[in-house]
Amino acid sequence: MKLKNEYLIRVYETVAQRNAGEPEFLQAVLEVLESLEPVVEQDPRLEKWGVMERIVEPERMITFRVSWMDDAGNVQVNRGYRVQFNSAIGPYKGGIRLHPSVNASVIKFLGFEQTFKNSLTGLPMGGGKGGSDFDPRGKSDAEIMRFCQSFMTELSKHIGPDTDVPAGDIGVGAREVGYLYGQYKRLRNEFTGVLTGKGRSFGGSLIRPEATGFGAVYYTVEMLKTFGEDIKGKTFAVSGFGNVAWGTVKKITELGGKVVTISGPDGYIYDPDGVSTEEKINFMLEMRASGRDKVKDYADKFGVQYFEGKRPWEQKVDVIMPCATQNEVSLDDAKNIVANGVKYYVEVSNMPTTEEAVAYLKENKVVIAPSKAVNAGGVAVSGLEMSQNSMRYSWTAEEVDAKLHQIMSDIYKNSYDAAKKFGMEGDLIAGANIAGFMKVADAMIAEGVAY
Repeated sequence: MKLKNEYLIRVYETVAQRNAGEPEFLQAVLEVLESLEPVVEQDPRLEKWGVMERIVEPERMITFRVSWMDDAGNVQVNRGYRVQFNSAIGPYKGGIRLHPSVNASVIKFLGFEQTFKNSLTGLPMGGGKGGSDFDPRGKSDAEIMRFCQSFMTELSKHIGPDTDVPAGDIGVGAREVGYLYGQYKRLRNEFTGVLTGKGRSFGGSLIRPEATGFGAVYYTVEMLKTFGEDIKGKTFAVSGFGNVAWGTVKKITELGGKVVTISGPDGYIYDPDGVSTEEKINFMLEMRASGRDKVKDYADKFGVQYFEGKRPWEQKVDVIMPCATQNEVSLDDAKNIVANGVKYYVEVSNMPTTEEAVAYLKENKVVIAPSKAVNAGGVAVSGLEMSQNSMRYSWTAEEVDAKLHQIMSDIYKNSYDAAKKFGMEGDLIAGANIAGFMKVADAMIAEGVAY
């Protein structure tokens, strides 16, 4: 632990004691507190009003049983979660994740990060997150529908368009959102914008499936401008092949860059010509829809190299963009990245880098763009979907894309400026944490201590 400020040390020690056995959450909290030391030292209001103690404690954590029946007639039981972390600047907003790795620590870390990410967008959204240890892979449509209906039967008691607006995340795409929304509407007898990521036929927004990836690339473009560079001609290593990776690959290709890797749980592929044709990019969607979770399918179809059981970070490229899951980049991976002379490291998935790897990349002067800023495009367009639902209106794809581009440009500028203001120019991690934090902190102080 690098904390030096006595107040923040006390705050973190309390968090560690209360949340023992929750490594992902503690990792996220420590990273944010370390960035905020100069802010706390210059703003006595934060300690006076107990802002730090409050901001690391969820306003509400809901855990519930999800019982459902599989196709064989057997009753299955999973655990559901919703953390409503902070509502200082707006209703709770954050995705639902369905994956075997989901537990209280993962949900709390995601909800904590979401608070600052949502603040960065400039839209009135608080931080929340939810999910279950249910694994949709290998399940029939009927099983997924029954699970989603059972999950929403409990969740519907705690959400609403002005209270908490969930969305999709890992394991939750358009199909799952549809089932969840259908059950909510049945239970509440109201048609509202309570979920985002909906289908276009019932209130969804254009550009939403691509939004996280598109936004990440728009942020990257702004970052490269700072160093007098352009995305055209740059090579990229990307992990994953789901919606986030797909949107990232699609936009990089459109702007003249070349993605040479994508990956899955089984390994990664290296395509020297780039994942750059319409056929290749669309095949990523086919792979996701197949449920096989094997990137080898791409190698077999297009005749490129496949590296079983390995990660793409051993390849020499200009920009690294992890798009899969948390802590997917280890210290050994970071050493490969540095050894290959990679200058830019852009986190697209939530907290994809271990603490040791981040420290090593920093020590070796790699420019790190943090996930809470980089991947805010997804929730930004979710916020735009909420606005369209409230107005009973729909913007064109061009209008949504233009708004997304502006939001991501502002996020980069505000993060860069915040770091510079507190003597950490170029530290995009600190800048994102500070810029996201200050808006939430000011609102918390203004609203008093009662909540």
